[in-house]
Amino acid sequence: MFEKEVYIARRRALTERLAGEKGVVLFLGNVEAPAQYKDNCYKWRQDSSWLYFFGIDEPRFAATIDLESGDETIYADDFGIDDIIWMGPMPSVRSQAEAVGVGRTAPYSALREAVRGRKVHFLPTSRYYNAMLMSSLLGLTPEEVTSSGKKGCAKASRPLVDAVIALRLVKEDREIAQLDDACALGYEMHTAARESIRTGIVEQEIVGRMEGVTLSKGWGVSFATILTQHGEIFHCHSHDSVVEPGRLMVIDAGAENNMHYASDFTRTYPTSGRFSGMQRDIYQTVYECNELAFGMTRPGIAYRDVHLAVAEHMLDNLGQLGLVSGNPAEMAADGIAGLFMPHGLGHNMGLDVHDMEDLGEDIVGYDPDQSRSPQLGLGSLRMARRLVSGNVVTDEPGIYFIPDLIRLWKRERTDGGRVNYDKLEPYFNFGGIRLEDDVLVTADGARRLGPKRLPIAPDEVEAAMSKD
Repeated sequence: MFEKEVYIARRRALTERLAGEKGVVLFLGNVEAPAQYKDNCYKWRQDSSWLYFFGIDEPRFAATIDLESGDETIYADDFGIDDIIWMGPMPSVRSQAEAVGVGRTAPYSALREAVRGRKVHFLPTSRYYNAMLMSSLLGLTPEEVTSSGKKGCAKASRPLVDAVIALRLVKEDREIAQLDDACALGYEMHTAARESIRTGIVEQEIVGRMEGVTLSKGWGVSFATILTQHGEIFHCHSHDSVVEPGRLMVIDAGAENNMHYASDFTRTYPTSGRFSGMQRDIYQTVYECNELAFGMTRPGIAYRDVHLAVAEHMLDNLGQLGLVSGNPAEMAADGIAGLFMPHGLGHNMGLDVHDMEDLGEDIVGYDPDQSRSPQLGLGSLRMARRLVSGNVVTDEPGIYFIPDLIRLWKRERTDGGRVNYDKLEPYFNFGGIRLEDDVLVTADGARRLGPKRLPIAPDEVEAAMSKD
């Protein structure tokens, strides 16, 4: 945990943003989640908003903040002898509450009476147990208290959601230090992966080595590792293939440090150590797009505009390769880049690798005067906001050749005659390329997080692989 003054200040800032609201704010920490049976649970991970405001990294805690009286109360139960036999002695609930600046405690069972008859401000739930508990406490259905994705949760308190997003979007200096630490760990895990690539090795062996790094020095991975020679499949989590010569391997993986801050890097490597001519052409374009996005990132610019600039540059280069025909700016505006990059340029990052998207992706990633595009690619942009100093975003352009999508566009004439499909056929076994860095918006521009940058320019990548 941070020092208790940090949590006191964060809760004070929250209540100031909720000035004029009545009732109580209710926070639910996570509980253990059984995997096969009650005593065999999934790996423990606390709720991130709970961590931000209360810091206690233990299961079965809850809290209320009374917006009328100012009282703050933590609800939890002290360990009994049965718990101590199995888990050992634990600090008292009161001492843990005092460590984060909360003076009032009550049993977990007292939570129901504390909210009875009150207006309750709550955040959308994402865990099954908390959804059931919240629905029981408030007389709502589980669906009414659960995050529904892009739009969040209609019954959750929008003033509370907006206040939490406003605070967590702008990272404190102490958080930036933790993110740098998580990125340093991410650098180590990716280096271990790159050094393990060789023809004939099973992908699972590489994954084991890189994830071992995160467990030896941090909490573990920040999301399920993507390591694949089928880069056209964005979330390929099967690692049973043998590394073949002449392929491209996409490694999209991140580390979570012991304070639960995340990193998220992607690199694409030629499995034989050197790019073919075709691979280098496409790789160079993705690399240029990554550099372009970073160079544009600064306070005041909308990340949506950065995405569109990347799309235009990508189409310009693909036009020079004969894969598309037309004015790059017009093609970008019409969504032609979605055929090659069906995802957005990046997302917010912090205590979650996709920071706060449980609160509603559109609410977190879009300013009130922005709306999500229906276009493929731009419509998947998770962070479109005008940037401010302290934002942390990912910069992850990519180019993919997805045979089924290409055939669909050709059949439905989606491109309006601007895609040269005959020229695309040689790319059907190409796969994909993605290059991702984690970026902090600063007062006068941006910097990449972490003490080092993973090799990324094509010559750098080949040189690094020749040394491994």
